[in-house]
Amino acid sequence: MQPQSSVAQPAAGAQRQTGRIEPNYPKVCGHQGNVLDIKWNPFIDNIIASCSEDTSVRIWEVPEGGLKRNMTEALLELHGHSRRVGLVEWHPTANNVLFSAGYDYKVLIWNLDVGEPVKMIDCHSDVILCMSFNTDGSLLTTTCKDKKLRVIEPRSGRVLQEANCKNHRVNRVVFLGNMKRLLTTGVSRWNTRQIALWDQEDLSMPLIEEEIDGLSGLLFPFYDADTHMLYLAGKGDGNIRYYEISTEKPYLSYLMEFRSPAPQKGLGKAPGAAAALRLWKETLDAWLLGRGVGEGFPGPRSRVCLSTGVMPKHGLDVTACEVFRFYKLVTLKGLIEPISMIVPRRSDSYQEDIYPMTPGTEPALTPDEWLGGINRDPVLMSLKEGYKKSSRMVFKAPIKEKKSVVVNGIDLLENVPPRTENELLRMFFRQQDEIRRLKEELAQKDIHIRQLQLELKNLRNSPKNC
Repeated sequence: MQPQSSVAQPAAGAQRQTGRIEPNYPKVCGHQGNVLDIKWNPFIDNIIASCSEDTSVRIWEVPEGGLKRNMTEALLELHGHSRRVGLVEWHPTANNVLFSAGYDYKVLIWNLDVGEPVKMIDCHSDVILCMSFNTDGSLLTTTCKDKKLRVIEPRSGRVLQEANCKNHRVNRVVFLGNMKRLLTTGVSRWNTRQIALWDQEDLSMPLIEEEIDGLSGLLFPFYDADTHMLYLAGKGDGNIRYYEISTEKPYLSYLMEFRSPAPQKGLGKAPGAAAALRLWKETLDAWLLGRGVGEGFPGPRSRVCLSTGVMPKHGLDVTACEVFRFYKLVTLKGLIEPISMIVPRRSDSYQEDIYPMTPGTEPALTPDEWLGGINRDPVLMSLKEGYKKSSRMVFKAPIKEKKSVVVNGIDLLENVPPRTENELLRMFFRQQDEIRRLKEELAQKDIHIRQLQLELKNLRNSPKNC
């Protein structure tokens, strides 16, 4: 497999416009705190979920043709966490089911058809670092700051397996398709970067552990279930390593790596269709201009960010035998660099061995079906005829009445205590503005009262009343 890179090369069907965008390009800026994570909806190309230090989760709709003005109003605002929200994740097979993990150590499951949390997973004792689903979404695995790796049945919140990772401090985790394996990245007891392979049904000890290097940046794993390829990209690294995964020993076979002198800022996911790449690129370019925030990074408030994106399978160029594509954000140069993983074959025919049936963009379940206990594998599609979306799904935000939780005369949903210095400063300035407004309103009312008193006195003293 040969990695190839270029400064700007959108997939077939996407716009091929390149170059720097204007400094005043519109941005998504509706949050009141730093945005910590975003995810694109796997079934509706232009729907984004974001979470923030302002304790909210918000659903955004990027309009056709991209942003024309700053977007400040979200389709849906979700409030349920008592502290900032660090992670969001869409369910892989059920439509409009969203998971969010907050610094209150809880995972909330949202049914977006009604706009309310329907389940809560409360088994963690510290901040949740990563979430990942198996293929049909019946299992959720998490890594946590308490140094534990967990496999959870999400609807009941029951912990099926738990590993106490003292020697391998886990940071990121990913399910390896239907292999019933987990792969984690983390740090060894000697502070070297490390990966470990686990049996999801027995987390007593890893199947294998392999040290990578002594660098300090987080390692992000990306798994391609169609080709059984694992890609490792580190924050601040310029290279991307790739391995082949098998069910038999040695389980993990190193192949080679893509090298670049320019480090990547971080890792994320692109939207669900090649045609939506333009929307993702525009939002990413807008972030470059706004210097938005990313997971664990401080930055100006209310700026949604993306970093390195991964094009879904139905957006790849099958005529070039492209099996994976990264979009790498290089902040030092202010550009987006596509990196394509291509199998070197000369045949012009469709290569069915590297392009099996793959998960498509149609959901397999409704929220009520999944919450009722039904599990289904993803709806598969073939890439042979190219990507054709049969029906355009539209996200319909539920109409919600504003709710309040009043305790001792205080609305808890409106008066969430500040958790950071920035939150405290924003709350202080808002209160100062409110006090100034109330003082001005009170002064106007005092003037009006004096005028009324004077008019009343004049009426009493007028000759007609004598």
